[in-house]
Amino acid sequence: MKNTAFEHIAQQWFAAFNTHNLEELLALYDEQAIHFSPKLKVRKPETEGLIKGKSALREWWKDCFDRLPALRYQPTSFTANEQRVFMEYIRSVTGEPDMLIAEVLEIRDGKINASRVYHG
Repeated sequence: MKNTAFEHIAQQWFAAFNTHNLEELLALYDEQAIHFSPKLKVRKPETEGLIKGKSALREWWKDCFDRLPALRYQPTSFTANEQRVFMEYIRSVTGEPDMLIAEVLEIRDGKINASRVYHG
């Protein structure tokens, strides 16, 4: 896939996330995808920040959307190559300060097979 295709996947990711459309979000992922996030380490310490598979992704994001109905991500930049897209965005939740986030989506055969979130 070309870099523009990866950027398109990133745009679809934001559209699904910001409407809290769990099915559209999960459709972008491979069945065995892994996801790493510092928020996972805090909320679910037993994961050590890493979950695997769509079932775990579904559980994580459903909980997130249920707990934080006002959660939104505002993309600020995408950088893509032939293997991944690097996304920067601002996390906004009512009652919390905005947070700058960086996330890498690794893509193979048109599906996200790994995602890693970074923030301070």
